[in-house]
Amino acid sequence: MIESLLLNFLFLLFPVVIFLIFFENRLHTYNKYILILLTAITMVLCMIFPIRLKIGFIFDLRYIPFICIALYGGYKYTFPLYIVLNVYRFMIGGNGTVQSLVFSTVIFALVPLVNKMFLKRKAKQRIFLAALVAFLTMVLYLSSLALFLPALNREYWILTLNALTTYVAVMVVIMILVEQIIANKKTRESFLHSERLHVISELSASVSHEIRNPLTVTSGFLQLLSKSETVSEKDKSYIDYSLLELQRAENIVSDFLAFAKPQSENMIYSNLKDETEYVKNIITPYANMHQVEINNVFQNTLHFKYDKNQIQQCLINLYKNGIEAMKETGGTLFIDVSERKNNIVITVRDMGVGMTSEELSSLGSPYYSTKTEGTGLGMLMVYSTIQKVNGKIEVESEKGKGTTFTITIPA
Repeated sequence: MIESLLLNFLFLLFPVVIFLIFFENRLHTYNKYILILLTAITMVLCMIFPIRLKIGFIFDLRYIPFICIALYGGYKYTFPLYIVLNVYRFMIGGNGTVQSLVFSTVIFALVPLVNKMFLKRKAKQRIFLAALVAFLTMVLYLSSLALFLPALNREYWILTLNALTTYVAVMVVIMILVEQIIANKKTRESFLHSERLHVISELSASVSHEIRNPLTVTSGFLQLLSKSETVSEKDKSYIDYSLLELQRAENIVSDFLAFAKPQSENMIYSNLKDETEYVKNIITPYANMHQVEINNVFQNTLHFKYDKNQIQQCLINLYKNGIEAMKETGGTLFIDVSERKNNIVITVRDMGVGMTSEELSSLGSPYYSTKTEGTGLGMLMVYSTIQKVNGKIEVESEKGKGTTFTITIPA
């Protein structure tokens, strides 16, 4: 039994290891389908080499990868596994084929229902939930098996003990590995993002100041030239166009200055109340233009040190994005500032168009924007500002239902 159990465990590690080595760092749309294929192979291998007990019963771990994909991927990615599982089970034949079809159908119908709730939980909670689902799956399986036995003898209870402990223990181990891979990936992405923001912060201040000086000088000379009586009206129109373009360049430079280090003259120690009120007041007319109502709740007594101008611009960018996400249909922008375990939590939730998982993964990258006319600098500035106060940003979004930004700042 130990040998067959270890062999089944090796099969379960197969998709995890292969995906981790060859596909984790390759951001392709077909990654998910490769993972489904590897998982299907794992299920088939578990059925080919089941765990054989000395008492005569056999069982396998085919439902562990099936449950994992159902919890993480939902119906869309579980359906191919459901087909593979039952097709191969019918190919094997023998007693229990129909029962296997009925049982797998029940699992396929029920487990993906908790997919969205499962994904919203923290890592430890997901591990516990997966173990609980594995336990309940085996309880259901053993209960259905009991209906076909003439009596619940000693062999049946030995099978029950082995099946329950094996499923729960192996599921916990696999889930710990999966969650650690997810945590490592998030840590690596966070580190790379922090490095990008650090480089931008260092370059933006020096480059912006260097560019600003010749822009100011050029603008001054052009203004003097436009007042000259020897310049024709046609030439003056060219000068006006040049001044407008210089002004546009000045605005771009000002945007880049937002990524610079916090300025000492702007640093304050406060609880964000004045900043949230100020930003709400200046953004309200823009919200009214798009039939968006602002629902603002402030319940925070914690203080921290920050650059007032940068925090204001950060909130403006977040509010503006939320309003623009609802400009077609209108709605309510929910803003909540509260405190939780010595952290200030800012939640900005809209009822707009939402984002796909691919769009979410690129959010905050330089020059990436979901808007056709956007530059991406607004969200980049948000991430940069929050990083400077050692905060973190979590984003939840669903296409067609809206987006929620949760900013946590240590006080």
